[in-house]
Amino acid sequence: MQRGYLDDLLAFSVVGRERSFTRAALQLGVSQSSLSHTIRELEARLGVRLLTRTTRSVAPTEAGERLLKSIGPRFEEIDAELSAVRELREKPAGTIRITATEYAADAILLPKLASLLPKYPDIKVEIVVDYGLSNIVADGYDAGVRSGEQVAKDMIAVRIGPDLRMAVVGTPSYFRKRPEPKKPQDLISHNCINLRLPSHGGLYAWEFEKGGRELKVRVDGQMTCNGAIQTLNAALAGHGLAYIPEEMAEAYLANRRLKRVLGDWCQPYSGYHLFYPSRRQSSVAFNLVVDALRHRS
Repeated sequence: MQRGYLDDLLAFSVVGRERSFTRAALQLGVSQSSLSHTIRELEARLGVRLLTRTTRSVAPTEAGERLLKSIGPRFEEIDAELSAVRELREKPAGTIRITATEYAADAILLPKLASLLPKYPDIKVEIVVDYGLSNIVADGYDAGVRSGEQVAKDMIAVRIGPDLRMAVVGTPSYFRKRPEPKKPQDLISHNCINLRLPSHGGLYAWEFEKGGRELKVRVDGQMTCNGAIQTLNAALAGHGLAYIPEEMAEAYLANRRLKRVLGDWCQPYSGYHLFYPSRRQSSVAFNLVVDALRHRS
C-alpha cells in the first residue's frame, strides 16, 4: 500500500458512511475543502469515481459501495482493538516477569504480592529463580531483584527490603568434631557447603568484612547446592558449614539446631532492590507491583 492510502481510505469511509462532506469533515477534524481534495486525489490514484456529488447529497458509486463494504468492517475492527489497548493502559492487567534469588522470592516477593494480586485478578506475576546476574532486557524480564551494590547504574532501583546480613552456620555436632573458625581464612580447613551459580556455572565466593577490610574466600567441601534453601537443609543435615542470609537461620539458631560463627566478620549490606530499565514504558500493572514491593521502614 502506498504511503497516504490508509488516511485517504479512512476519509472516504467516513464520507461514505455519513453521506455528507460537512458531517465527515467535523468528525475528522479537517476542513470541508481539504476533505474534498483528499477524495479527489484518491479517485485519481485509483482511476475510478467513488462518490456521486450533487448540491444536496453525496452517494457512493457502484465502485464506492463495493469499497465501503470491504474497508468499513476493517476500520471498525481497528477501532475496537485500539479501544482495547487503551483500556489495558487504564486497567491493571498483564504479566510481569521478575527474576530473583530463591530467598528474595520467598522472603519478600511472595509475601508482599499476596496482598496485591487478589485485588487485581488481571495482573499476573511470573517469578523466575536465578542466582546469576541476568541481563533482564535480553532475557525478556520486566524487572530483576539484586542487592543494591549489584544494580547497574543505568537502571532504576527501588528498595524492597531492609539491609541484609549473612551468617556462617553449622550444627553443634559438626563443631564437636572441628574447632570453630576464628577468621575467614580458617574456613579453608572446614567442610563447607558451596553454592553454584546456575547462570555462570561458578561457585560463589563467601564475602566478609571487618574494620574496613574485605575478604572473599573460596571454600571447599563435599556438598554443593544451587539454592539457598537446599544449602540450609544441607547444613541442618550435618554436611558442613553454610553461608546463608541471617533471617533464614534465625529460627534454627534460636532452637540451637544451628550455631553461628564469624559473626563479627558478617557486616550488614544494602538489601534487595527491584531494578528495571530507565527507558521502560511502565504500565499501570507494573507500577502497582513496584508500589506493593516497595520497602517502607
